[in-house]
Amino acid sequence: MAGKKAKNNEEVSVEQKLIALYTLQQIDSQVDKIKIVRGELPLEVEDLEDEIAGLETRIANFHKEEEDYKNSIEEQKGVIKDSQALITKYKEQQMNVRNNREYDSLSKELEFQNLEIEHAEKKINESKYNIELLSTEIEKADEKLKDKRIDLEEKNNELKDIVEETVLEEDKLTNMSAENEKFIEDRLLSAYKRIRTNARNGLAVVQIERDACGGCFNKIPPQHQLDIRVHKKIIVCDYCGRILVDKEVSELVTEKMSK
Repeated sequence: MAGKKAKNNEEVSVEQKLIALYTLQQIDSQVDKIKIVRGELPLEVEDLEDEIAGLETRIANFHKEEEDYKNSIEEQKGVIKDSQALITKYKEQQMNVRNNREYDSLSKELEFQNLEIEHAEKKINESKYNIELLSTEIEKADEKLKDKRIDLEEKNNELKDIVEETVLEEDKLTNMSAENEKFIEDRLLSAYKRIRTNARNGLAVVQIERDACGGCFNKIPPQHQLDIRVHKKIIVCDYCGRILVDKEVSELVTEKMSK
């Protein structure tokens, strides 16, 4: 396959390569315009999706924390029940003590169990307070999540409409791009893509305008202009490195793309 492409490229004249390059540039510029029309919508959609995922995780964590507090309340209720049972038991035992030592020992146990109940009740109240705080946070997060989902739906619909409007044009441009790449050898195509990536406005192939580079607007020497007009070799701007074409190539491409 590579050999066949190389052979075909050898049969392509420099003029054809220049036409193919300039056509490719016009196609890519049109694709750039489509992307500008879409604007920041894809990024906005992505940001909203990330934010929604974050809110869902946060709400899930809130619910887990809420469940932990509820379990803690039940656990402390169990502690209180056990302590109350022991208090009843110790009070009954106090009625049948044989000496002050046994009475004092049971009194200390009763005091300890009452402290256990107080501690458990305190923990229950703290858990209930935290559950109330969490309920408020969950309500706020749920409301925010609802709003973000509405925003996401609107942005997705807006993006869908724009994509539907441009998808046919983009497919057509993609096919034209692939067709033009057949006339450009890999080395030259790689150079084109590299220059285009580095260029602020995405222009890798530009026409000479008023004796200057159409990309950086620096003057082109007369000899270079002559070399460009005869279409015998690929000429790049000495200042910005963009590939240069003359008015003739530009007009041929304009006519070709208008058909």
